[in-house]
Amino acid sequence: MTTPVCTSASTAAGPATQTLPYPSFASYVRARQPVLLRTARSLTANPSDAEDLLQTALTKTYVAWERIEDHRALDGYVRRALLNTRTSQWRKRKVDEFVCEELPEPEPLPDGEDPAEQQALHDAMWRAIMKLPDRQRAMVVLRYYEDLSEVQTAEVLGVSVGTVKSAVSRALGKLREDPELGLVR
Repeated sequence: MTTPVCTSASTAAGPATQTLPYPSFASYVRARQPVLLRTARSLTANPSDAEDLLQTALTKTYVAWERIEDHRALDGYVRRALLNTRTSQWRKRKVDEFVCEELPEPEPLPDGEDPAEQQALHDAMWRAIMKLPDRQRAMVVLRYYEDLSEVQTAEVLGVSVGTVKSAVSRALGKLREDPELGLVR
């Protein structure tokens, strides 16, 4: 499917009369998702993993949407995000399943921790993260949930590494002070 790029009859008029082929991220995803999903499926053996991979790549694209100058190159950007994400997953892959004749006993939680308490702490952490300003929240999520390095986080957000370090430090300070978390100071 080809989308018109220019608003005028003449394409020689120059960039001043050009519009974006996709006026919004949502319109881009609606138009290109089937093609991008096929690409993701070619990178993974499992269709569910392909959907997760595409979702992650689209999240990275959404974060960078305003910084992408040539929206005609979006497919290439998303394909690169798919490939980079899949490569990262492959590198981090741990083999934690193996065939055995007897099932091992489940490992006890440290200090007799209750799984319900762990889930409550997890939920409290997300509520605390959602209280952070958008920029700090994005940096914390990219650094600790997406497991990006400071350099990668800076590249994704288009800021300096020093900005990432200071913003993450301030965000972690706010999380430590959140009364719902009850973290040791």
